[in-house]
Amino acid sequence: MGLPRFGRPKGVDMQGKLSPNLFVANCGPAVGLSHDTIASVFAAFGEVNGVFAADESGARVIVSYCDESSARAALEALDGHPCPELGGRTLHIRYSVLQPTALDQINESVPVSLVASDLNIPGLYLVHDFVSTKEEEELLASIDERPWKSLAKRRVQHYGYEFCYETRNVNTRQHLGELPSFVSPILEKISLLPDLDNAASIVLDQLTVNEYPPGVGLSPHIDTHSAFEGFIFSLSLAGPCIMEFRRYTDGDWLNNNTKTQTPENGSNFLRRAIYLPPRSMLLLSGEARYAWHHYIPHHKIDLVKDSVIRRGSRRQ
Repeated sequence: MGLPRFGRPKGVDMQGKLSPNLFVANCGPAVGLSHDTIASVFAAFGEVNGVFAADESGARVIVSYCDESSARAALEALDGHPCPELGGRTLHIRYSVLQPTALDQINESVPVSLVASDLNIPGLYLVHDFVSTKEEEELLASIDERPWKSLAKRRVQHYGYEFCYETRNVNTRQHLGELPSFVSPILEKISLLPDLDNAASIVLDQLTVNEYPPGVGLSPHIDTHSAFEGFIFSLSLAGPCIMEFRRYTDGDWLNNNTKTQTPENGSNFLRRAIYLPPRSMLLLSGEARYAWHHYIPHHKIDLVKDSVIRRGSRRQ
């Protein structure tokens, strides 16, 4: 069972944010003070629920009281003053707040489907085990042999045409060359998809390889119409994740089922989610491509059918 997670309240005036929890700096095992010793000192001001590590430094802790008045008394008495009972160290204290854990956050998310048909989004397809485990390993090895471009939170490789994140478009006059040979088996498999009309005639000339570390996702978006044509294929490698879809009610295809409220702007939207296991191929076309925003929540774990799925150390 994980420890409670705390953080400082937002805002400049920390002292005005009452809380039963205190963030205490210059205090902890790294400076020779055990949690039991710290608890005994702070217990002079009221009942202490517990003392927790505030981070990995070992020199900052959270002291959690049963009530705000005890925390306030301790802060006023100890903040900025040497404490003889704690080796004469000067403590730096602010209020702290209990933050929801990752599991609390994902429990609030939309139910996750395992197959595309459950989402009832026209143009959305998911093919499980599109590549074998051996093919996945070979793809990852081939990708890692090539240079990466680092973005703020992930790494990318571009082939065919480079996607410019500043303009959200590609420069069609600057061709990077043919797609790499390692993607040829994938293109052949796509041409043989039975549920895709005219699959053999589809021309794919742009490839972006994304590598996401744990906890990194994608913000809601619809891929630029001018940069990408009617079909977008996404092959998941190395690690799982969930992808969510949002359809705002002012779109061209209005569906009146399962409306929810968006916390961003208060407008209504429809919401769906699907689990993308490693080696699966996702296809966005038609309504799924042009009318639904898709995104990957910034989680390290996902809740799928009452099972907690931890994302891998890398995901592509």
